[in-house]
Amino acid sequence: MMNLLRNIKINKSGASAAEYALIVAVMGGLVVIGATLFGGYLKTALSNSGSAISASSGTGTAYPTTGS
Repeated sequence: MMNLLRNIKINKSGASAAEYALIVAVMGGLVVIGATLFGGYLKTALSNSGSAISASSGTGTAYPTTGS
């Protein structure tokens, strides 16, 4: 991957559409892999944070309540 990017940088004739498509495909794949691997962890972390906020506010919800 690094060699590909280095070769594109060195190549002064310009990159073809196929090279750009390959870069976009690799980057898209990395995003999907990252979301798959860390999605569950992120969901748990955000849920725990919301629960902590709710518990500390005493309202049972993370959103402020109005006096009505």
